[in-house]
Parts: sequence; structure tokens; C-alpha cells
Amino acid sequence: MSDIITKQQNELTQIIELYAKKDGVHPTDIQSLFFLRDSNASIRKHGVYKPSLCIVVQGAKEVWLAQERFRYSPADYLVASVHLPVSAQITEATPNVPYLGLRLEFSTSQILEVLHDSKFRVNKKDNPKRAMFVSQLDSSLLDAVLRLARLLNKPEDIPMLTPLVTKEILYRVLQGQHGTVLEQMVMEGSSTYQIKDVIEQITNNYVRSFRIEELAEIANMSVSSLHRHFKEVTAMTPIQYQKQLRLQEARRLLLTESADATDVAFRVGYESPSQFSREYSRMFGFPPKQDIKRLRA
Repeated sequence: MSDIITKQQNELTQIIELYAKKDGVHPTDIQSLFFLRDSNASIRKHGVYKPSLCIVVQGAKEVWLAQERFRYSPADYLVASVHLPVSAQITEATPNVPYLGLRLEFSTSQILEVLHDSKFRVNKKDNPKRAMFVSQLDSSLLDAVLRLARLLNKPEDIPMLTPLVTKEILYRVLQGQHGTVLEQMVMEGSSTYQIKDVIEQITNNYVRSFRIEELAEIANMSVSSLHRHFKEVTAMTPIQYQKQLRLQEARRLLLTESADATDVAFRVGYESPSQFSREYSRMFGFPPKQDIKRLRA
């Protein structure tokens, strides 16, 4: 790692420590920017990644998309280009040297704006690619991220400069080794763009049941093409994707409300409480009641 990157990361570490004094996820005055801190290595935690850029400045983290593992540390950055249900684990963290990182969320319109204003040539016929990737961090990208974080010290500059610096950050990611993943996500007519429509439909309506033919029609694909392309993008089938969303929401409801497992099963779209319990146990390792008791303890 170069001296320039080390210096940049040291400054970014100081900024994150200033605004994230306790463990957890910390929103900032920049609406799309979040700081993360954890003083201990963790067990696997489940969640849904929004389209975002993730950077670690201290420690290391692993993310599983289905059975595929992505590891990143201060030398790398991770990008999710669509909503993805994942599990994640902090692998390096101590009270003296806590895990520190940041997440910058972005939108389709922001990617389109960068492509429109730059000279990127996008090939709509490119095969769909995995919607999550890890790439090597360079000083140009880190410099832009650092300038974004510095804006927190000048709140009056945030409204004007945040869109400009965010645009530069996305430009740097698009220039990178896996930039075509973001390009394909926003290019109307590409297979990834069509799959994104299906992902949004399932994400916004995960409680209801879908016929696979209905999803194929949304994507304007055959059923076999939908299955193939959806798995290339998300590492899972549409049914597996929906199941992950349902079970994660069920776990959240069980943790935050005094509802029983049967009630929650129906609320997230299951018709059979016994099937819900089996699939919950398969995903989280314990039946619902035992899992929630363990988490609360």
C-alpha cells in the first residue's frame, strides 16, 4: 500500500472516529453517507445491501451473497449495484483497534448522470455480471471519498458540494476494473437492467406470491432466460431471493415486536407456519423462538 493511500486512510480514520464514538451504524449530515464502528469480531449478521460503495479503513469484513464470499479490507472496496440480501461478518476488530468503515449509497439516476456527462461507451449486449464485487482501492477514489467526509466539518458546504464529489466518486468506480457492472445496471435494454426491474418488483412486494411467468414478463424474457440471468446477477433464484427477504423481515419483526412466530409467518407471506419454521431454522441455524431468545441475550 502506498504512502499516499496510508496517509489518506489515516485521515479518514480520524474523521470516522470523530463521528462514530460508539459501536453501530452512524448516519451523518450527508444523507447518503454512513459510518460504521465495531469493537469486536462478530457473528454473521443478515441484512439487505442497498446500491452502495463500502470501504473499510480499519479491520476487515466478509460478506456472503448466497454461497459466494467477498472479503475486503483497507486495500479494497466493495460495491453492491442492486438491492441484495446478504449475511456479513466483521473478522478483524478489537476494542483497541476497532473495525471502522463507511457506506455511501447511490441511485440509478446518479450513475446515469455520470455516464451521460462522460465518454464511457456502454455495450448493452454484455452478459449480465454479478451485482456485487470487490476491487482494489486506489488513491484517486480514496481522495474523493476523503473530500466527501471532510464536508462534515463544513456543514454549509454539504448541499452544494455533496452531489459534485459523489459524482466524482461514482466516476472513479466506473473507471475501475468492474465498472461495467454499474453501467449495465442503468442501461435500458441490457439484461441486467431487465433483471433490476424484477428485483425491484420482488423487493417492493415480497409478501405476495409471484408466478415465474409474471416475473419473466416483467423482464421481457423467457422463463429459462430469467432464471439464468437472475442467478448471474444475484447468485440466487427469484424464489430464493424472495425467501431471504421474507425471513430477514420476519426476524426483524420477532426482535422488535411482541408477536409470535405464527403471526409473523403470515405477515411476511407464508401460508404454512411449519414451512416458515423449517426455512427459518435452515437460514439462521435455530427455530424462531430459540433464535430470538439467543439474540436478545
